[in-house]
Amino acid sequence: MGDLNLITVVVIGINVLISMKGFNDYSFFEKYKFNTGAVRRGEHIRILSSGFLHVSTSHLFFNMLTLYFFAPIVIGLLGNWEFIVVYLGSLVLGNLLSYYFHKDEYHFSAVGASGAVSGILYSAILLNPDMSLYMFFIPVPIPAYIFGIGYLLYSIYGMRANNDNIGHDAHFGGAVGGYVITLLMAPVLLQINTLMVGLLAIPIVILFILNKTGKI
Repeated sequence: MGDLNLITVVVIGINVLISMKGFNDYSFFEKYKFNTGAVRRGEHIRILSSGFLHVSTSHLFFNMLTLYFFAPIVIGLLGNWEFIVVYLGSLVLGNLLSYYFHKDEYHFSAVGASGAVSGILYSAILLNPDMSLYMFFIPVPIPAYIFGIGYLLYSIYGMRANNDNIGHDAHFGGAVGGYVITLLMAPVLLQINTLMVGLLAIPIVILFILNKTGKI
């Protein structure tokens, strides 16, 4: 994990350039951020453009650092263009899930590449579930599939609690995007990693049930 090739550099560079523009140009930021009311008025470009804006340099840094670590896995096992499809598809699906849960909140706004990055993270876990991940506050390695399941379960908790400014729904939608798109591109995973594919789907099923029963 952690290797810079041309595609990774280009994606990070675009995020940095657009985010910096947003930091210094309030009208630009407001025009292209995700906003439910604006999307409902037909400004659908915001579903894509908001994924390249960030609220701060730290927000941008942590998203790009995560991308730096996991992009090489997706690129190495799927390919350059496939990586782009997973990235953009996850970004869009993440914001669409946000729109679904906030469609009646006309002032709801969000920015960030978190949905896209979550998709790349979940795709990498699906492609290489045997890898181990390290967290800053946990000194022991965590199996990737356990991290992935825990990540989405925490996102569900955050969506239900709704007591912070984190876009948990975009994270979840992006991860689902990475999961589905990766399986569509590499259906062989259903045969060679059947158990992992099933385990990683557990949080998705839980969210579906909670939504259907009106608990989220």
